[in-house]
Amino acid sequence: MMSSVEHVARTPSQRQGGRRSVSVLGVRIDRVTQEEAVTFIEEQIRRRRASGNRLPCCQIVTVNPEFVMEAQRNPAFRQAINEAALNVPDGIGVVWATRYLGQPAPERITGTDLIPALAERCATHGYRLYLLGAAPGVAEAAAARLCARFPGLQIAGTYAGSPDPAEEEAILQRLAAAQADLLCVAYGAPAQELWIWRNLSRLPVAVAMGVGGAFDFLSGRKKRAPRAWQRLGLEWLYRLYREPWRWRRMLALPRFALMVIFKGRGRHSQA
Repeated sequence: MMSSVEHVARTPSQRQGGRRSVSVLGVRIDRVTQEEAVTFIEEQIRRRRASGNRLPCCQIVTVNPEFVMEAQRNPAFRQAINEAALNVPDGIGVVWATRYLGQPAPERITGTDLIPALAERCATHGYRLYLLGAAPGVAEAAAARLCARFPGLQIAGTYAGSPDPAEEEAILQRLAAAQADLLCVAYGAPAQELWIWRNLSRLPVAVAMGVGGAFDFLSGRKKRAPRAWQRLGLEWLYRLYREPWRWRRMLALPRFALMVIFKGRGRHSQA
């Protein structure tokens, strides 16, 4: 399978001389700002349009501690992440890990923050956005809110769909008809990343990005943590308070921290 980094422009950190990435327990994290990430994604859209839509899709991954822990036991998932065109640090735990390893990421970049930033850029320049995944009606509601917030935004389509391989052909046909530039996939990890990865050569878009539960927040279906909690790096705690059933998933956080402390120093490097 072709790595998406083989056909894309250099990342923002590469252009500054050296990739400026760090390996956190074997998972590559690119140390970029949100603005650099948005500009990089726009560059891929421009390049694909200039090629007559001949360039294949590239993948963006928003990496949080749960991703890193899943990658320890899921080789395909780890490969999908490490072959992505850009991996941004989603989750205060990942940002902490990069700082602990002495190669700090400049900021946390969540899918819920990145989508509006990209939607604004799409509205300004006429790029077309497709929202795939989440429960029926959620992507549509998220799209409506984004359009109200960013007049002129072109939504190429919305569809709940499924990561089930049996649905792939039908979904790919929908995407081909939609003529989107940017695809956001909300199937949850690792399903969304693996779905994008195995379909990279067939996805008729410039960029595809897994966004987890972002549509739930953007649609208003779920309430995000207050800004003060976000600034303090406690959004995970707020989500646990609102959704106590997530406690089992949250156990990955202390395990992640311990692994970084005891194994990370010997396994990190600049890519």
